[in-house]
Amino acid sequence: MKAYVAPRYNPSLHRYAITLAVCTLFLVVAGASVTSNQAGLSVPDWPLSYGQVMPQMTGGVLFEHGHRMVATFVGMLTIGLVIFLAKAEPRRWMRNLGWIALGAVILQGLLGGLTVLLLLPPAVSVSHACLAQLFFSTIVAIAIFTSRSWQEGPRLVDDYGVPSLRGLSLILPVLLLLQVALGAAFRHGAMTVLPHVVGAMLVAPSILIVCAFVLHQFPDHQILRKSAVALLAITVAQVMLGIGAYFARLNAATSPVAMVAVTVAHVATGALTLAASIALAIQIRRNVRERVHQTVPAPMGRAI
Repeated sequence: MKAYVAPRYNPSLHRYAITLAVCTLFLVVAGASVTSNQAGLSVPDWPLSYGQVMPQMTGGVLFEHGHRMVATFVGMLTIGLVIFLAKAEPRRWMRNLGWIALGAVILQGLLGGLTVLLLLPPAVSVSHACLAQLFFSTIVAIAIFTSRSWQEGPRLVDDYGVPSLRGLSLILPVLLLLQVALGAAFRHGAMTVLPHVVGAMLVAPSILIVCAFVLHQFPDHQILRKSAVALLAITVAQVMLGIGAYFARLNAATSPVAMVAVTVAHVATGALTLAASIALAIQIRRNVRERVHQTVPAPMGRAI
């Protein structure tokens, strides 16, 4: 087996990735603010003329135009990340991941433009919301791949549970992405809240099961334990915010500010939940070896 050769740790690249992840999370918050305030068509021209809009920064225009300005800034940072990776990153797959992130930003901008030009079609709006969270998770993954702990190499342990922890780790992000899509579909009026609530009742126990498996099987594995605890903590917060968002929406007529604040926090924490599940899956696939099934030889028959 080829020995693991770690690339040189670049703290500047790692900090840049973290900065981009934080800015992307703020972009998710800005996008959720546009949806929650029903400001999606406040600036109906796209691409917009900044000079014509800036003097009118009031009401829904503030949220919609602010969202576009943050998106432009994140796009510029992503171009910087691609350049940084091309100059400083020896791993080809990491450089390719940077290009994938840039492609996602470009596609996200096009979906955002179509959302305005086509007057908020649910399919495009939901795709726009889901891609934003996938992009955030991609940047979080890049931050993990450029961290010092990643450069130090894996600490291998054996997957001895049934079902396979490696397999469960891949299913969990898929379930969370579907849950994100259901939430976005509700916010954009494509369906009622019931599918999203039912999804939460399925996803939350799934997260609990996977994290319990990790903590039970590998209580002394620092990276796996931290990843599982982080996902559990974020999930608890997300469930509480989901309940709060539901009741705040029922009282939206009397407390609109509370409804917007809780809904935006719920969307942002949803992005953190998805990213945390992907982070846990990455660490499981890296540190947990696949279970080896040993074949027991059959007893030899007696000679006649």
